[in-house]
Amino acid sequence: MTETIIRTVNLTKQYGGVTAVDGLNLKVRRGEVYGLLGPNGAGKTTTTLMLLGLTEPTSGQAYIAGTDCTRDPISVKRIVGYLPDNVGFYPDMTGFENLVFTGEINGLTREESKARADRLLKRVGMTYAAGRKAGGYSRGMRQRLGIADVLMKDPEIIIMDEPTLGIDPEGMRELTALIKELSVQDGRTILLSSHQLYQVQQICDRVGIFVKGKLIASGSIDELGRQLQNEGYYVMTIQTDEGQSDKLLHMTEGLEGVVSCSKQENDTIRIESRTDLRRQLFTMMVVNNITVIDMHQRGGDLDEIYHKYFEKAGESDDSQQKRSGGLRFRKGREAAEGSGSKNG
Repeated sequence: MTETIIRTVNLTKQYGGVTAVDGLNLKVRRGEVYGLLGPNGAGKTTTTLMLLGLTEPTSGQAYIAGTDCTRDPISVKRIVGYLPDNVGFYPDMTGFENLVFTGEINGLTREESKARADRLLKRVGMTYAAGRKAGGYSRGMRQRLGIADVLMKDPEIIIMDEPTLGIDPEGMRELTALIKELSVQDGRTILLSSHQLYQVQQICDRVGIFVKGKLIASGSIDELGRQLQNEGYYVMTIQTDEGQSDKLLHMTEGLEGVVSCSKQENDTIRIESRTDLRRQLFTMMVVNNITVIDMHQRGGDLDEIYHKYFEKAGESDDSQQKRSGGLRFRKGREAAEGSGSKNG
């Protein structure tokens, strides 16, 4: 059985009358990439601060590698590296000088710091900018330098807060690949918080869905999708030949188990149902001479999983959009695939 390296027990944080984190029971396994997924204000950053010993919980406990994060934060900091959502460096120092300084304050000699800084700048693809002052770096460059800075102390665990926020599509692809590499090749444990669904789906072994300070679901994307199907939630998309979608829509609306049925773009029908209708729908289309271009069960898509769990937690779509800044999974995907727009 894989060792649990990060664990919280009924972890709770209140600010006045507001409960930012509510009875959190979280387990992160050694060597995995675990994503805390939720809209802004869900409690992800507050959880991170308690794990780092930077704020005390109102009640409950948090442990990293068996160490109490509140009682012994110094020991926790020795094995944990933290990448905040907006990395700060000394602007008048070069990227290389910033890394060397980090190495020295973490107990390395100057020569050891220089050697490690050289290696890490190469690893994160920043050798070309090593001699530039950090004050002139773009956000993507600062994030890369931030990962190198975290690695200067060679941590077992890295906690990241919105690591890809505001980075262009190409930079996002490269950064997510690097994050995955830190787990797969180095064996480091990565805990990242994000509200960008597509990036989380690409790199995380497991995810935890956060809503209003509560962890409402945790597991791999396949596990969460199967759980929803066991609870009677299926999503099917069917693309037909031009002009046949209206006919299919009319027939589908009357099927037993169908919760909703709507026409999308490109003559595609989206069906939400309480049962698996694939066999029945296929038979119906053959009998009625409807040409199927694509037929896809989407219950395991993180987009569907996230929004369904959000509904189960009692949040409306409008509320979700307000809390998440209007972020949509497909927009994140389009940006990551090179649409040319900024993702933030």
